[in-house]
Amino acid sequence: MAVSSPAYGSDQSGLISGYVFSADGVGRAVDTQGAEDWLRGQSAAGLPAGGFMWLHFNAANAATARWIEGKLKLSEEFFEALREGTRSTRVEYAGASLVAILNDLVYDFSSKESSQAATLWLSVDSKLLVSVRHTPLRSIDRLRQAVKAGEAFFSPLSLVLHLLRDQGDVLLSIIRRTAVQVDGIEDELLSGRLRAQRVSLGTLRRDLVRLQRLLAPEPAALFRLLNRPPAWIAEHDATELRQSAEEFAVILRDMTSLQERIKLIQEEIAAMINERTGRTVFVLTAVTVLALPVNMIAGLFGMNVGGVPYNQDPEGFWLVVGIVLALSAVAGWLVFRDRGD
Repeated sequence: MAVSSPAYGSDQSGLISGYVFSADGVGRAVDTQGAEDWLRGQSAAGLPAGGFMWLHFNAANAATARWIEGKLKLSEEFFEALREGTRSTRVEYAGASLVAILNDLVYDFSSKESSQAATLWLSVDSKLLVSVRHTPLRSIDRLRQAVKAGEAFFSPLSLVLHLLRDQGDVLLSIIRRTAVQVDGIEDELLSGRLRAQRVSLGTLRRDLVRLQRLLAPEPAALFRLLNRPPAWIAEHDATELRQSAEEFAVILRDMTSLQERIKLIQEEIAAMINERTGRTVFVLTAVTVLALPVNMIAGLFGMNVGGVPYNQDPEGFWLVVGIVLALSAVAGWLVFRDRGD
């Protein structure tokens, strides 16, 4: 039975959307048949200068892998990353193409599951960009809107650079929002209104570490790529990629500084809690020591045996009280003599 509606947000081949870009950088939407015709035309008659194509697939559709492997000649590194489900953000040189793995994020500080990441796998060469995802990504939606709005893209790498800029904006937003929360906790700490913030600080620090590992590409890998870029990468694209690498390096440094700041606040809170615990223990110890003479003398004089001193003396009670007070004063002096506070 023929199915007229797209499967899993895509057509029967797994294609979600496709665009062919001409020399002026404007993209035109194409379907699966149009993409196949474009590929056949490329192999038969070549392309006009500046022309390239972007195909975006849904990995949840079982037909996606078959169509890509059957119609497109992509690097084995791309298929390996797609099969293994690699999620760490990176951009690597694989033969004559680039393999990129990017992540988009929905970050909600009010939920227990504070971060949900969606991964995008890309294969980039001089004439073709192939992107595959399991779940919808906001960054891809923004890129598609930019293409539909007529924004000019002159190479497949320029589309990837747009995605990297979006990813940098997401990381900056996370850092700013986290810094605002840390500022509030630090203000409470400095004003003496210490509350149970260790759990929230631990959650923020754990999420920052996870997001840094998941979202932030390694700037060193980008710089290594830029030192020996493929011949088809234009100079202006290489310049923008270098700027993105520098921006990510700054973002990573800011994120690391924020993690260290959270760590210092956690240590300060732990020190304050230990100080309060020490004071409480000291008070309990002082009370125990001061009550020790009373307990000892009460135990001795309370024994029901003969020979208890001052048993018949009318002044015996006050003599015992005096002895107790004297011993308590000595015990108090021994406890408090070495404490400056």
